[in-house]
Amino acid sequence: MSDTKTLLLVDDEPVNLQVLKNILDADYRLLFARDGERALLLARQELPDLVLLDVMMPGLSGYEVCQQLKADPLTESLPVIFVTALSDVEDEAKGFALGAVDYLTKPVSPPIVKARVKNQLSLVRLDELKKTRLAVVQRLGRAAEYKDNETGLHVIRMSLYSQALARRMGFSEMDAEELLNAAPMHDVGKIGIPDAILRKPGKLDPEEWAVMQTHAAIGAEIIGEDGSTLLRLARSIALNHHEKWNGTGYPAGLKGEAIPLEARIVALADVFDALTTERPYKKAWTVEDAVALIQRERGQHFDPAVVDVFLECLPELLVIRDQWQETD
Repeated sequence: MSDTKTLLLVDDEPVNLQVLKNILDADYRLLFARDGERALLLARQELPDLVLLDVMMPGLSGYEVCQQLKADPLTESLPVIFVTALSDVEDEAKGFALGAVDYLTKPVSPPIVKARVKNQLSLVRLDELKKTRLAVVQRLGRAAEYKDNETGLHVIRMSLYSQALARRMGFSEMDAEELLNAAPMHDVGKIGIPDAILRKPGKLDPEEWAVMQTHAAIGAEIIGEDGSTLLRLARSIALNHHEKWNGTGYPAGLKGEAIPLEARIVALADVFDALTTERPYKKAWTVEDAVALIQRERGQHFDPAVVDVFLECLPELLVIRDQWQETD
């Protein structure tokens, strides 16, 4: 399969299309349209990697074409670079407001055109890699569910709880979303625990409990050492979400702020959802009873600051719980 990227060039003037062809033909597969209707048709049929779009055209203007591309789920993610004689700041602002990723003014400079196109295609590639990485993380999180008595809804709820708590604790929106995406992998290490232990209906004996505790380290090993912030966060959570504020947790007996904050947040979110959800081996606790236990464990199991934030945003967490209720 060829890795050659496809560009859609749109301009009502043949000479302008020829100029762009001379600049880009050696490196890309090119499609051409001389009006907006043809551009929209080709965009939907071919799904090019990038669109270079004139603004002033008979019929549909470039602005209208861009607007329609962004309104169509099939083409909304296509990056658009406007190539136009309009050079006012207001014109550029309008183009960016419509969703364009760049704005080139005519007459175009070949080196600038090549550089801008290459840069935008690189950004598209990075975005694809980020989405792929996130999909892998989510699927690994789901894999653990098949081994356990947990459900996919548990993972969704506890991840949303974690995001809400992180926001209240001062995380940026981007960092809170990263936590949302990393939290589903907290128990991925249970893949390595024998079913006889993982699914045992009664209490585990000391030897079985020792094996169960290894799931934290197994999870960290599965995720591995990676350069991406998402996977580093996921590894930290998998390894540390069973540590306790007073140092009696596992696997390392970390205490207080030696436990990463993301793991302290996920620990509380995970316990709250586990307590308030019915499982084959237990009835669901009432919210009141679960909150009472969390308050008793403030400064013992849980970080006092995380408990305080939990109590502040409990109404928000209950809305999430209602939205993602278990079904029979």
